[in-house]
Amino acid sequence: MFAFMGAAATGLMAPRALAQSADDSGRLIPTPERSPYPYKGVSGAGATATLADARGGWMSGLAGVRYRGTRPMAYPTLPWGEAATGTAVEKGLLPPIHPLMELHLRDTQICIGGDGAYYMTGSTGDNIWAFNDGIELWRSTDLVDWTYLGLVWSLDREGGWAREWRMRKGVPFRAIWAPEIHYVSGSYFLCFSVSRAGLGILRSTTGRPEGPYEYAFSPDAHLRRGIDATLFQDDDGAVYLTYGSGDEIVRLKDDLSGYAEEWKRTTFADTQCLVARDRARCLRGENTLGYEGATLFKKDGLYYLGAVGNVEGRYSFVFAVSENLHGPYRIKHEAAPCAGGGNVFKDRQGRWWSTFFGNDEQSHFREKPGLIRVDFDAEGRIVVAEDQPFARPLPPLEALT
Repeated sequence: MFAFMGAAATGLMAPRALAQSADDSGRLIPTPERSPYPYKGVSGAGATATLADARGGWMSGLAGVRYRGTRPMAYPTLPWGEAATGTAVEKGLLPPIHPLMELHLRDTQICIGGDGAYYMTGSTGDNIWAFNDGIELWRSTDLVDWTYLGLVWSLDREGGWAREWRMRKGVPFRAIWAPEIHYVSGSYFLCFSVSRAGLGILRSTTGRPEGPYEYAFSPDAHLRRGIDATLFQDDDGAVYLTYGSGDEIVRLKDDLSGYAEEWKRTTFADTQCLVARDRARCLRGENTLGYEGATLFKKDGLYYLGAVGNVEGRYSFVFAVSENLHGPYRIKHEAAPCAGGGNVFKDRQGRWWSTFFGNDEQSHFREKPGLIRVDFDAEGRIVVAEDQPFARPLPPLEALT
């Protein structure tokens, strides 16, 4: 099922693009006796970032993983090419932020826990287009130094329906995508998705962020087809679930054990289309923000609904605002260039941040956790702040050659 070609510079055999078939059904297949891929299913603790780590990184993909950096990889890698040019920084669209650590992490997401500490998770493992082991977690008290809490939810140990291997684009697949941690109703919850399967929500059985976790409801099957699940708690304590591009939202029961109502569509007050892939939908009257990476928060009485899409070559957050949870949403805008999927949150000092992981060629690093300070303009748009605590001059492009 998995083919190899050519010798990599490391002496290992490099994976080629897998023989793809028309089977993108997500149908279940027998669990392989051993992994068909040369990758680890966890990213691990990470390392302190150096100056050089502000460039390069990883680029996961079906054909394999590109890597550019100073550390040897234990698996074969593909050529880096023009995977990260940093042109968004050169144009002044993106601050020259440095990664929080040297860590392979996509879909960076951070929340404040009940203890006042920050908790970070995201898509982990060497290549999420193949497989990973579950959900990993990190903790910090200052957003600077992070402690690895390990694999807090294991697919093999606790995965249930999500443990199964499936066919995706003609190859075996089993991976958790875009997990998030949320502190709501006095406990910790994880939400996640499995491509070609659906969404899941987990509850900590101990009330601690490190778990262990169990399914909050629907333990035998996914909640709904889709990817990029996220939770939002309103001022009155009500908790809502949305996913994908945020096209629909549902209220959950107070203990998150099920749906409290039917799914409701979100609406938009304008037809502006910023995301290239969605322009055809807009012309058909199917207004939307992006195509994945939904996120939702509230500030000063306004709801901010966000999704991710390609804006002039940048994999960016697009947000819109409304006085009502379900819309109509207006003032669509690119909020955090190159940030990718994740979330916007307020820290203990009252500062607002957008998480970042870099998922396009205009970014200066790829698939590492980062933070952009954001502010809000007079109309409520999210804008890049002047003060950027994690920004420093970047090393030249040649630093990793």
